[in-house]
Amino acid sequence: MTKVGYSDAVNDALERLDDLGYERGIQGDLANHGPMGAEALAALGHGDKVASWVEVYRTAMPHHDPPSPRFALDAADESSWRSALGSFDRAGDWEQLMARELAEAPWQTVLARWWPRLLPGMLAGFTHGTIRTAHAVRSLAAVPEPSPLQLTELARALGYWAARFTRLPGKPRLGGQQGVTSAVAALPRLRGEVPVTPPVAAKRLQTLDTMPGYLEGLEELAPGDAQWLLSEMTSEFAGVYVAHDEIFAVPMVHTVTLPAAVRLVLPYLPAEQHTASVEAVWQVHLAFLLAFTRDRRGEADMIRAATDADLPSFDELSARSVEHGDEHVIKFTEACLRENLLRPDRRFAAAAFAALQRIESSREAHAQTTLSTMATSRSATASTGSARPV
Repeated sequence: MTKVGYSDAVNDALERLDDLGYERGIQGDLANHGPMGAEALAALGHGDKVASWVEVYRTAMPHHDPPSPRFALDAADESSWRSALGSFDRAGDWEQLMARELAEAPWQTVLARWWPRLLPGMLAGFTHGTIRTAHAVRSLAAVPEPSPLQLTELARALGYWAARFTRLPGKPRLGGQQGVTSAVAALPRLRGEVPVTPPVAAKRLQTLDTMPGYLEGLEELAPGDAQWLLSEMTSEFAGVYVAHDEIFAVPMVHTVTLPAAVRLVLPYLPAEQHTASVEAVWQVHLAFLLAFTRDRRGEADMIRAATDADLPSFDELSARSVEHGDEHVIKFTEACLRENLLRPDRRFAAAAFAALQRIESSREAHAQTTLSTMATSRSATASTGSARPV
C-alpha cells in the first residue's frame, strides 16, 4: 500500500467531506466529526487509511446540508457580528465572514483576532467549535502554504464555534490557591440518577449558577504557566474518565480532548491570550463535572490504579483505535498519546484503553444505523401503505 503523508491525507479528506454540513443526525445537534477524525487519524501516522475511514464515516449517520448565507455580517461593525453569536440560523453568514477574513489576512492573524471573542462561548457545539478549530490550526501549521481546502476548514470551524456560541454563567479567574487535582476534589457533586441522561445533563448545564461549588470553583484554581495547567487538566481528567464507568462513554472524553486541543492553538496566539484560554477550559471542566457526575467514585485512586494496571502500549492503542474506527476513540487516543509524550502519566493509556472498551465501534454504529433505517422504513410503509427504498 502506498504511504500517504499527513498533508495529502488531510486535504483529500477535506475534499471528500466538503459537501457535509456542520451537524448530523435526526435531531441535528450532533457535530460533524469528519474533519476532526480524519486529521487525528493522519496525525497518528495512518494517512493511508484516512480515505477509507472517511467513506465509512459518511455512511454511518446522515449529515445536514451545508448552511447557506442569509445576511452578510460586517467584521468591522461589532454590533453586526456580536448580535449573531449563538444564532445557528446564521451559520452560513459566519462561515462567509470567516472566509472573507482569511482571504484578506494570514490565518494566524484571523485566529488571534477571533479566538478571544469566541472564548466565552467555548461550550459551543459541546466544545466542538474549539476542538474543530484546533484540528484545522494543526493542519495549517504543518504546511508552508495552506491549501484553499484548509483555509475553508478553518473558516467553517470558527464559523461553527460562533454560530453555536454558548456562554456559561460566571467568569473564571486564575486567582485561587488550589491545583487542578485539589480543586476537582473540593467540588461538591450532586446526587441524582445514574447514569445521568443527556436531558438531565442539559438541564444541569442551564442551572450551573445555582449549583453548590460552581461559582466558587471558577476562582479556586491557582495561577500558573498555561502549558503546565493544561497538562494538569488532561492528566487529571483522563483519570476522571477512567473512574466514571457508570456514565455515558462519550461526553467526558471532551475533558481531555478540549485542553489538548487548546494546547495545539496556544503557539499561534499572543501570550496575553493564554491565561484566558486556560480559564475558559477550566470553566467548561467544572460544568462537565457537575452535569455528568454525581460523586467522585475512584478519582482519587486513579494514579495508583493506572500505574498498577497491565495496559497496552500506545502503539497498540493507536492501532486498536484505527481498527475500532469511532471518531471519538481516534481523537481521544491521539490526544492521550500526544499529552503522554509531553508529560508521561499512566492515566492517559488507561483512559484510551477504557474508551476503546466503552464506546461502540464504527461497524457496530453503522449496523445500528442500518437497522434503525430499516425499522423506520417498515413503520412508514405500514402507516402509508407505500414502499420506501432502504
